[in-house]
Amino acid sequence: MAEGLLRHIAGDRFEVASAGVSPTTVRPEAVEVMRELGIDISHQRSKGVDDFVGREFDHVITVCDNANEQCPVFPGKTNRIHWSFDDPAAVEGDELTRLTVFRRVRDEILERLRSFVQDLQDD
Repeated sequence: MAEGLLRHIAGDRFEVASAGVSPTTVRPEAVEVMRELGIDISHQRSKGVDDFVGREFDHVITVCDNANEQCPVFPGKTNRIHWSFDDPAAVEGDELTRLTVFRRVRDEILERLRSFVQDLQDD
């Protein structure tokens, strides 16, 4: 969701990449709650951090504690940022329960990304 949100709010001002420490698939709940904002992430694929080892990034943002603990060190002057959000994929329950958590986490990430982008523009 973070990748799709950042692409949406920042446009082409950033090259955005996203990866997980234990990639699986893009969750249908994520696709649904992003679609509610008019953002299509159905074409995204789940990638692993190993796909990006050796690449330089200006910023690396981890969005869950597990990712923060397992994220590799990237070369160069990478600004490493950690935002601790709940993992919506870990939530059990019926569809409405899962969608509610995905929406909440989506909105929390969106708020942080808007501030992040604004802060970079102000610098």
